[in-house]
Amino acid sequence: MLNIKVLGGGCKKCRITATNISAAAEALGVNVVLEKVEDFTEIASFGVMATPSVVVDGVVVHTGGVPSITLIEGWIRSAS
Repeated sequence: MLNIKVLGGGCKKCRITATNISAAAEALGVNVVLEKVEDFTEIASFGVMATPSVVVDGVVVHTGGVPSITLIEGWIRSAS
């Protein structure tokens, strides 16, 4: 099971990113634990300066902007 975190303050782009990750995981039939992290201290602990950012199993894979579905599917395939 993958652990995926969406780092951001809860803005629209962060919500879209989380929704797209859920949809991609479901389409691929992969179980994920999806967590939205809105605490800025925790976000800063990952060393990111732009949001939304995405962390897959402890590794930052994306920062700033909404990632494409294709990109998200690639992360899920690579990590599962």
